[in-house]
Amino acid sequence: MGDEPRAQMEQRTPRGLDNTDRTLIALLQVDGRASFTALAKAVGLSEGAVRQRVQRLLRDETMQIVAVTDPANVGLGRQAMVGIKVQGDPRAVSDQLSGMPDIHYVVLTAGGYDLLAEVACRDDEHLLSVLNDDIRPIPGVVSTETLVYLKLAKQTYAWGNLTR
Repeated sequence: MGDEPRAQMEQRTPRGLDNTDRTLIALLQVDGRASFTALAKAVGLSEGAVRQRVQRLLRDETMQIVAVTDPANVGLGRQAMVGIKVQGDPRAVSDQLSGMPDIHYVVLTAGGYDLLAEVACRDDEHLLSVLNDDIRPIPGVVSTETLVYLKLAKQTYAWGNLTR
């Protein structure tokens, strides 16, 4: 989704998911390495039908199957959320932030900040460099507020109970 032009992203309309699609997604959220055979047994379809459905869900970008790491276990012990106020169009700033390797999450918001950017860094010196050398010099950035994570209490990518 990151390389897709903005116009295409804005024009994409969500497609309806049936109960089988929702069940497959829920099962893959529990075990992204589940075999098509196991998934087929769970939903009562043929392995080929399940393979086609999963491939469609991936192709349509309804879901992704990825490895999720604990940042601290891969040398990124300092995480923070940066609230950013922008003068002008925040989409231009968002585009620049999205291309930065130390920024892993960018969202345009309404409220006190125009953007939120999640950063994962090796240490405080690395975080300072990202803030001062990468984020603050972007044209349009008016101010930033950094909220340093003390402890990651919960991290999940299961968007609710999809089988309801």
